[in-house]
Amino acid sequence: MTAIDDALTKLGLTLPDAPAPAANYVPYVISGKHLYVSGQVSTGADGFITGKLGADLTVEEGAAAAQTCALALLAQARAAAGGDFSRIKRLVKLVGFVNSTPDFGDQPKVVNGASDLFVAVMGDAGRHARSAVSAASLPFGVAVEIEAIFELA
Repeated sequence: MTAIDDALTKLGLTLPDAPAPAANYVPYVISGKHLYVSGQVSTGADGFITGKLGADLTVEEGAAAAQTCALALLAQARAAAGGDFSRIKRLVKLVGFVNSTPDFGDQPKVVNGASDLFVAVMGDAGRHARSAVSAASLPFGVAVEIEAIFELA
């Protein structure tokens, strides 16, 4: 078991299976020492977590949705690393898209749901550069979509 596996266990979190792509793209690409993971959408036990921040969902609900994106990103990273988290050196960057109303301005607080999880499970290796932007809509009406770039060991 790696430190990431241990941290997930201590937090009582289980990774989902790495989601299959929903269209004509691959879930991840390895180029040199970097792993690029395609955007992962907010999904819970009952399916997609949908809604618009500033209308249907609170910041806290959005942050929880972003955390599900982070878990899916970790699942993709684990798959890309052949099931071995020790091959993941660090998280480099997140780009978070928040389905929100035009006047909603708390996208960073929503994407913190993912950022906080990465720091909790990866420590300093989970600290990253980041963008958190608004989107007028997202696929399937989901609340959040996040993509990531990892550095491989």
